[in-house]
Amino acid sequence: MKILVIHGPNLNILGYRSKKHYGDKTLDELNSMIVNKAHELKYEVDIFQSDYEGDILGKLHVALRGEYDGVIINAGAYTHYSIAIRDAIEALEVPVIEVHLSNIYGREDFRKTSVIAPVCSGQITGFGPYSYILALEVFKNLK
Repeated sequence: MKILVIHGPNLNILGYRSKKHYGDKTLDELNSMIVNKAHELKYEVDIFQSDYEGDILGKLHVALRGEYDGVIINAGAYTHYSIAIRDAIEALEVPVIEVHLSNIYGREDFRKTSVIAPVCSGQITGFGPYSYILALEVFKNLK
């Protein structure tokens, strides 16, 4: 199984940004956790981070071409308003799991709306880096 993990805007500054919400792990530490769990599950994983909507769309379009068996996406702020990312996810024929480090429903009102959730297979939010680990586990039971 080959999984694409997409980190959206500002995830590259994990460890420095609002530790109350995002914890103190850096993106490299988070990615190491993801790679280790994927290895344990015998998955291949590609990890991508971008602050740019067009770059994220490009990676989703690669998934559209059948190169991945599933996608885990933390679209960051794009979660709340990017119809372009929503439409790209909707076009995919593989499961897509939306993840968030913080509990978006316990934060500011604007964060409580995810425009991508309705076109994702599911959402995991609020478990810090373990949101990604849980998402990897979910793929064991999908197909």
